[in-house]
Amino acid sequence: MTSTLYRGGVVHSPADPFAEAILIEDGTVAWLGADDTAAGFAARADDVVDLDGALVTPGFVDAHVHVLETGLALESVDLSGTASLDDALAAVRAASRDRGAGDGVLLGFGWDELRWPERRPPTRFELDSAAGGAPVYLARVDVHSAVVSTSLAERLGLDRLAGWSDDGRVEREAHHAAREAARTVDAGRRTRLYRRALEEAAARGVVSVHEQSAPFIDTRAGLVELLDLTRDAAGGLPHLVAYRGEQCVTVDDAREVLAAVPGLTGLGGDLNVDGSIGSRTAALRSSYADAPGDGVLHLTGEQICNHLTAASRAGVQAGFHVIGDRAMDEVLLGLRAAVDVEGAAAIARTGVRLEHAEMVDAPTLAALVLLGVRLSVQPAFDAAWGGSESMYATRLGAARAAALNPLADLAGAGVPLAFGSDSPVTPVDPWAGVRAAVEHTAVEQRISARAAFRAATRGGWRLAGHDETGDLRVGAPAHLAVWRAEHLAVQAPDGRLSAWSPDAQAGTPLLPLLGADEPPPRCLRTVRAGTVIFDAMA
Repeated sequence: MTSTLYRGGVVHSPADPFAEAILIEDGTVAWLGADDTAAGFAARADDVVDLDGALVTPGFVDAHVHVLETGLALESVDLSGTASLDDALAAVRAASRDRGAGDGVLLGFGWDELRWPERRPPTRFELDSAAGGAPVYLARVDVHSAVVSTSLAERLGLDRLAGWSDDGRVEREAHHAAREAARTVDAGRRTRLYRRALEEAAARGVVSVHEQSAPFIDTRAGLVELLDLTRDAAGGLPHLVAYRGEQCVTVDDAREVLAAVPGLTGLGGDLNVDGSIGSRTAALRSSYADAPGDGVLHLTGEQICNHLTAASRAGVQAGFHVIGDRAMDEVLLGLRAAVDVEGAAAIARTGVRLEHAEMVDAPTLAALVLLGVRLSVQPAFDAAWGGSESMYATRLGAARAAALNPLADLAGAGVPLAFGSDSPVTPVDPWAGVRAAVEHTAVEQRISARAAFRAATRGGWRLAGHDETGDLRVGAPAHLAVWRAEHLAVQAPDGRLSAWSPDAQAGTPLLPLLGADEPPPRCLRTVRAGTVIFDAMA
């Protein structure tokens, strides 16, 4: 048996809001309480860690990640901070100068034409010039469309596929083909990319990630490797919950996927009912405000019903990517049909999970509650694109944009929520997600810091069926993170955080004070089941 005593800090635990120390034995929380009592455990512990006032919290769960793409983005041209189209082309030009002739496709991630004065993406002709004719794939920030160079388009025959535009912009089938080619890497590099992405998550205090694998994103073999890499905490990487977004028609289809990828939690994730708002491929009830069209519907109610019944009969959770309100209508149509076929109890037993669910009005919310649907949402989307003058307002108009990502409505109705980043769409930065939920651009949709923190920690475990994990309490797995925060805070009755002092009586566990004037909490250590997977305490 191995044991570690952390003492001299602040422990965030609903079981003991005043805890200052915590004892971990064999990967499990064995005790927590006051420092004066901790002295009695110090002699028996293998390691005693002086927290020096640091905060210990449950580790974060990022409930929506694309591990391979995150690794690729970390090693590719970062366009997220470019201030103009010229800046983006200059970045491509610089990257192309450092490449060898056989280096494959030049990748870039994160461009957003609405942040540039030109208000348009690059064309393939501009990419041809910047990269000297090399194959180039540049993913838009939402990764639901991209621009490609002529050489890549010709090599893949993209002009023969739906979603091709002559200026080099690709979506739908053309984007799928380009995306798959861009992610073709040798086995050794694939493993390095997986490790780098997961190590970056651990450095952010993340103890578990929900991998949203699907064709055109990664392979079945890649998902098997990810599960093997993360199976044991001794491997030094976060825990991984695996979803595979392959459409199933029959239970035999579902069983075939489950046999090919042992350890799957669900058949869903990035099984796309529609696309994204930024790429104008989210399926809407009415047209986009800034261009003709109402998006793309990839799955019908019948196909959704078939997938749900197949997964239910195979005994596994089902789920979908859904963003637009028309797409959500189709999901509910298919879900009601599946309930009619299988019965409500059968569907509820395996569960239904939706990713994103950005457009939820009152009737839709009522249906989600009645049907027991769970949601994985991304508060950072609102921070990045919410507000009266940002991308949502441009694409949808101010009125529709103001109703997006209704976190308070969802939480108030009791819908099970988990928070994720959709990395590489937004970075793995769980405190930023918590802050985005607390500071939602629509004031009426702000939720309390406590509710946001629980959605970013326990909520992820709950959505994956681990209902007893996610809190620091005796007997629970020791999944935790240690933080250096400038100021700690207590939550007032109205949900706001206010600065804490030793003289104040904290009625709820403490959290870092988050805000524009506060430095973000710095992760000192991340611990998965008692094993240190990131350490900056030395």
